[in-house]
Amino acid sequence: MMIHHIVVIGSGVMGREIAYVGAIGGYTVTVVDNNSSALQHAKQEMNTILEKGLVRGKISTEQAKQTRKNIIYESDIAKAIGNADLIIEAVPEKVEIKKLVFETMEEHAPTHCYFATNTSTMSPTEIASFGKRPEKTIAMHFFNPVHKMPLVEIIRGLETSEETIDAIKEVAIRMGKETVVINEFPGFVTSRISALVGNEAFYMLQEGLGTPEEIDKAIKLGLNYPMGPFELVDLVGLDTRLNNLKYLHEKLGEKYRPAPLLEQYVKAGRLGRKSGKGVYDYTIEEELMKK
Repeated sequence: MMIHHIVVIGSGVMGREIAYVGAIGGYTVTVVDNNSSALQHAKQEMNTILEKGLVRGKISTEQAKQTRKNIIYESDIAKAIGNADLIIEAVPEKVEIKKLVFETMEEHAPTHCYFATNTSTMSPTEIASFGKRPEKTIAMHFFNPVHKMPLVEIIRGLETSEETIDAIKEVAIRMGKETVVINEFPGFVTSRISALVGNEAFYMLQEGLGTPEEIDKAIKLGLNYPMGPFELVDLVGLDTRLNNLKYLHEKLGEKYRPAPLLEQYVKAGRLGRKSGKGVYDYTIEEELMKK
């Protein structure tokens, strides 16, 4: 079945950028969020990405114009998904939230529709059990920032069909992405490695081994990582990383136990760029941008 209309549920950082690359790829994309101010913010952010793309010559004026036409903003989830070919759920990594969303998807989506969850650690088999179409359910792990990162990790659940895998690979390719298709296991490939590296960096910081700047520089120049672990966690969100580590600790054991310093930062509200302060302080940068 050909996919024409994609619905993205959730207009946060990941949701809006998934919608953006879908629209760039030529799909009609509806972004759904019951928070109207969040939807408006998502629209502003996507327009900013388009404007930067134009200035840097990454996209043409015609592409930008068509991309804006391809994106629809909607606060009524039942209305939005009534004629969807693919729904990509991009809500927080909490099983109770995903369960509610998938139950709603199952109730209102057409029978031919594929279901995808944008998760970095959680089981697509478990998430598929919240609906009634496990053969059409899959995980698509996008990376932040979605419009720049080239990979989509595609994870098959226990009952995911080959037809579904092929359809989702085609979508990712049209979005301009490279793909890997893997079997389900907690954390998949990338999150397991990234969580270990990031957590170990917090243990190093906690032990006084070096400053965040020194640790990040050592990892970038010594191991050829594009970003240091603290730069990355501030971008992803310390709360998101902590949730992932708690899940992996539960499923895979002690080596994923979150560093106490990470838990302390989250309790203090130091969540990264989105809160203005994480491992690094971004408030001065924000003040300069306002000027």
